[in-house]
Amino acid sequence: MISLAGRDIVHAWSKFVFTGFGLGLLIGVTLTMAGVYRGMVDDARMLLTNSGADLWVVQKDTQGPYAESSSLRDDVYRSILGLPGVARAANVTYFTMQVRRDATDIRAMVVGMEPGQPGQPDYLIAGRHITRNHYEAVADEKTGFRVGDRIHIRRHDYTVVGLTRRMVSSGGDPMVFVGLQDAQEAQFLKDNDAIHNDRARTTANPALNRPGVPGLLDAVLQAQSANRNVNAVLVQVQPGHDAEQVAEPIRRWKHLEAYSRSQMEEILVAKLIATSARQIGMFLVILAIVSAAIVAFIIYTMTLGKLREIAVLKLIGTRNTTIASMILQQALGLGLIGFVVGKISATVWAPIFPKYVLLETGDAMRGLVAVMVVCALASTLAIRAALRVDPAAAIG
Repeated sequence: MISLAGRDIVHAWSKFVFTGFGLGLLIGVTLTMAGVYRGMVDDARMLLTNSGADLWVVQKDTQGPYAESSSLRDDVYRSILGLPGVARAANVTYFTMQVRRDATDIRAMVVGMEPGQPGQPDYLIAGRHITRNHYEAVADEKTGFRVGDRIHIRRHDYTVVGLTRRMVSSGGDPMVFVGLQDAQEAQFLKDNDAIHNDRARTTANPALNRPGVPGLLDAVLQAQSANRNVNAVLVQVQPGHDAEQVAEPIRRWKHLEAYSRSQMEEILVAKLIATSARQIGMFLVILAIVSAAIVAFIIYTMTLGKLREIAVLKLIGTRNTTIASMILQQALGLGLIGFVVGKISATVWAPIFPKYVLLETGDAMRGLVAVMVVCALASTLAIRAALRVDPAAAIG
């Protein structure tokens, strides 16, 4: 039997191919949007994995340090170290800022950590780890820094001594690791003018500057200028101990909040990026509707162009199911070409995106099924028009 779908594709192959290419670009955008969401989730999980922690101890009644602001005294970790089941505990600070390289500003998450403790990058692709307490930094390769470059953070310059990879915040910002004391100063210390004004106000306060109490003013000024705060304490649990059991006495007796890995992942994925996930979902729905409209229009137009041929087929006794299957084959062929073009396009341009785009095979397979279903549904309009053709139109 003559394949009307195949003959029509060969007859107007340029129109069919270019239509499939345009549809493929649209499908590529759809796959990329799904990959952006997958990348956001993977960034959040990588953030937790790279911290090396089993528990995150933060300020009470907060969901910090990634979702909310959290502030703890930096001596809290000592009391946590004495609890049963705790192997290691270390202070850490997180804050996002624009770090400067020469005349260029780069948005990054600055991490203050203690060398050799939880919070330090697990591996480097170049250079070495931080060995000094001050003015050394390890940067993610996405920042564009190289070993030996100088980073300007707040008041000081830091030398990049090592590079790491896939160390990013939940928002996809690359990380820059510095010593804890440097990060505390950068995050909490005021600028020189603000410090000068605060000292003037303190000196003018008679309750804090008493003539009969020598040393009181100096002690107050020193307390105001010193910073002893961190954002969280990262805790590693000893083998054989359950993280939730270790967290319970921290919540009960230390009056702090402690989150396990699963709880912190729930905060990051289900709450922090929930709005972005819904927005991406809306885009996917819109793109699916647009794709269906394009396929329906193209197949319907191609069907209208061969109504006389369809009438001839009916006149010689061709069944309606055969005619419908021919039109359906065209629609599925168009969708298959579009999916191949879209998958190739998404794979090519995904590495160019500033944020991580994770293209999973499962998403591609689900996308293929969705494209075939959409194309099949879109062909119903053309099939209906073909089945309503009067065979007499072939000779009339």
